[in-house]
Amino acid sequence: MARALVPIFVLFVAAITQASVVRQFPPFERLELLENPNQRLTPRADEDTYRLPNNTEPISYDITISTNVHTGETGFNGTVVITLEVIENSEIIVVHARQLANFSATLRQADGQGNEIALEYTQDIDREFLKFFANGVTFTAGTKWLLTIKYQGNLRTDNGGFYLSTYTDENGATKYLATTQFESTDARHAFPCYDEPAKRANFTITIHHDPSYNVISNMPVNEAKSSSGVTSFEPTLKMPSYLVAFIVSEFVSSEGKLNDLPQRVFSRKGTEHEQEWALTTGMLVEKRLSGYFDVPFALPKLDQAAIPDFAAGAMENWGLATYREEYLLYNTENSTVDTQTNIATIEAHEDAHMWFGDLVAIEWWSYLWLKEGFATLFENLAVDLAYPEWDIFQTFHAANYQRALITDANPNARPLTYFVEKPSEIALLFDGISYAKGGSVLDMWRHALTNKVFQRGLHNYLEANKFSSANETDLFDAIALAAREENFPVKATIEEMFSSWTRQGGVPLLTVERNYDDGSFTIKQEQYTDDKNYESSKLWYVPINYAVHSSPDFRNTMATHYLLKEKEMTVGDAKTNKDDWLILNKQSTGYYRINYDSQNWQLITEGLISRPHKIHPRNRAQLISDLYRFASSGRVPHGTLLQLLTYLPKEDQYAPWSAANTVITLFNRYLGSDSAFGNFQFYVNHLVNEQYDKFGVNDVHGEQHLAKYTRNVVINVACLAGLESCLKETKDKLQTLVDNGTPIEANLQAPVYCNGLKQANDETFDFVYNKMMNSNDQAERRLLISALGCAQSSKQLEKYVSSSIDKSNKLRSQERYTILSPTYSRGEVGLLVCIDFLLENWEAYGNLNAGFGGVNPLYTDIIGMSAYVVTDSQKAKLQELVDKVKGSAFVPSTLQSSVDDNIQANMDWLSANREPIISWVSSFRNGSPAISASILAMALCLLASKLF
Repeated sequence: MARALVPIFVLFVAAITQASVVRQFPPFERLELLENPNQRLTPRADEDTYRLPNNTEPISYDITISTNVHTGETGFNGTVVITLEVIENSEIIVVHARQLANFSATLRQADGQGNEIALEYTQDIDREFLKFFANGVTFTAGTKWLLTIKYQGNLRTDNGGFYLSTYTDENGATKYLATTQFESTDARHAFPCYDEPAKRANFTITIHHDPSYNVISNMPVNEAKSSSGVTSFEPTLKMPSYLVAFIVSEFVSSEGKLNDLPQRVFSRKGTEHEQEWALTTGMLVEKRLSGYFDVPFALPKLDQAAIPDFAAGAMENWGLATYREEYLLYNTENSTVDTQTNIATIEAHEDAHMWFGDLVAIEWWSYLWLKEGFATLFENLAVDLAYPEWDIFQTFHAANYQRALITDANPNARPLTYFVEKPSEIALLFDGISYAKGGSVLDMWRHALTNKVFQRGLHNYLEANKFSSANETDLFDAIALAAREENFPVKATIEEMFSSWTRQGGVPLLTVERNYDDGSFTIKQEQYTDDKNYESSKLWYVPINYAVHSSPDFRNTMATHYLLKEKEMTVGDAKTNKDDWLILNKQSTGYYRINYDSQNWQLITEGLISRPHKIHPRNRAQLISDLYRFASSGRVPHGTLLQLLTYLPKEDQYAPWSAANTVITLFNRYLGSDSAFGNFQFYVNHLVNEQYDKFGVNDVHGEQHLAKYTRNVVINVACLAGLESCLKETKDKLQTLVDNGTPIEANLQAPVYCNGLKQANDETFDFVYNKMMNSNDQAERRLLISALGCAQSSKQLEKYVSSSIDKSNKLRSQERYTILSPTYSRGEVGLLVCIDFLLENWEAYGNLNAGFGGVNPLYTDIIGMSAYVVTDSQKAKLQELVDKVKGSAFVPSTLQSSVDDNIQANMDWLSANREPIISWVSSFRNGSPAISASILAMALCLLASKLF
């Protein structure tokens, strides 16, 4: 029996200590990578509406653009002919335009009658309105017109709108291409248009270009209208402007056909052999999605394109999805299982958008979750349908589900449906709420209502709203109809249940108290925040199910009970045995946290230690995640968490180890400089040693997909714990690569490079540094950029961070501001090196091109570094930097307060958590007998239940 439980007295003291402190979670747990398409824009004035007037509507666009991008020239000429209908009598026609110039416009009736009218125009730069009018002319409701606008523009260099991208070919020559990224409000940069998602129209695209280049767009080429240097495309179906796409390049492609749909993958020359995985997966995913929805893909072809400079990650342009190269290209010899999985899930995300967002647009950006939530769900569900052996929902639970819970713990978290109007406001919706929470809430109802009802509801929604736009009520109505069609009883209306999750922010905390005499249990709900003393009146319709030790069946995830927007309820029909553990939320599909009475936590812990496989892996993961939150917020003693973790020697699944890794890494970050850190390492060594011995540092051919993920987590935890075999084996693998050229297995590269570099001499460091600089594989470059930050030599790290501003090296512009973060987040050495570097070079770093997203990297990294400050000396050093840069144009006036808030949160965390953690692990190392302590704890719990 493992040594684990500390004496009851220690637990009692820890509980008292916790009760007196209000917890605030450290800021580095809240940092997220957000898609912010228009955050580069400056805030607008508040007094005017940024919505177009509804006096006219587009019917179709005929767009012609001329570009000489093959020479690197950024200027382009354009002509757009908009067929529009007048909805109400008006004297002006208003469209959007951004960073375009030299307009001339004419108007004539769509039926060809009458004379052409020369138009005048005014511009509202702030709202990006282009207002056309003719003196003395009123446009009559019901009439249709052809608005012709000629204009000029320049390809941008920030990866937004119609922009310039470059790469180096196999012969070392610089190549240029022009491509697009229009979501959410950048179509107006390529051509004047009605740039709102509900303004659907048909688009006919024609591009004039050098004959050596080719062009792809949303639709197939119209061969009859195309010629050398002129590529014209078939008209699109009705679609929003932000989904239009075209790429002018020398790209090459692979093609295939499945489900009667031609598909192609495009990328730069020399990468054709890396297109197969994306092509194969794309065909299979589309087949699974169209089958699930019972709605066929609407266009005659589907293309995927890998762009060398692409900051958004990926984009669902209808019929032509675009990606970063690392998210589409897969090399069978040296790409990792992580790259393989990323390609599959991101491709599935974009393909899901072809239905949610493209076929059915959102009515307005306030309903962004209505497309991004579905895409987040189906990036996993479609892959699960295509590759069920992967068990992909473990990665969903470890990533999106946890991200949503953390984001939603803020008492001011916004609801899913949230009013916005300005471009800068729209940009802020591309966050963990729209994506991760949206996907998690939808997945909860997929299980609670059964997949059959949910699937039919989505079919109803897509069929009723195709080629149009929708809001959340349309979705609720479609699912309600499906429930009636399937004769599925619901406890309240679908709108009542769903809207309690979409129209208010936050996440529920369920507190479960068992009656060990009659087997019943009571569930209370409240809003969860990291401050246990926070009070809220919010209530939800919460679907519930449960499993017990005597019947550990986690398969059926349909809701068996509901909290019907009530504060508490008693489940009287449970009849659980007093010795059974009770676990709510089978497979952790419900979107909420759950706290239990102390006796049930003890029963769960004993069940995990004795037979962990009887509890579903995602439930095991969530027990760890919840307990960390509850311990750190003062809701349960730290010993409850630390004791539960002692089951990990028997754990071999990814999601639980991912949750445990999060906890261990956080504790390590805070306690790394503590005098008693050795006791913490001893404890972690005990947790990981057995599984490290099982997984080892060698890749195993043919093993289960997630085993490769689990191995990497176990290696990192083992090396963090100072396990000698881990430190030696990772160092030896890296050194063998340097000395003999023996490749590191692709799936082991991340932990081997990182842990090997922690112990590397200058020669080894320089080898990896040069390998990164010379690599043309974007996924490998990203991996090595992260790994180089693991080094623990100040000299090595000084060289590395200085490369961010050395314009003579081979870093791409979007890589330069990714160097510091993996350095300062790996420990005190890297943190201090980054601060010293910025003290000397803050102006040069602040002048780096922030690119897509627009937040200055100097500001971003100072805020990021403040999240890792845990000592007074680190605080003083960072303050020196803040004093030097505040007041400059690179940082906002809020810099000081943001830094202070982050550091204070860390200090508060240490004050509240350090002592009980160190006390427990020290007692664990000193050999507190697990059996006697466990019996004593159980006896006290039973005695308390009898007395009170």
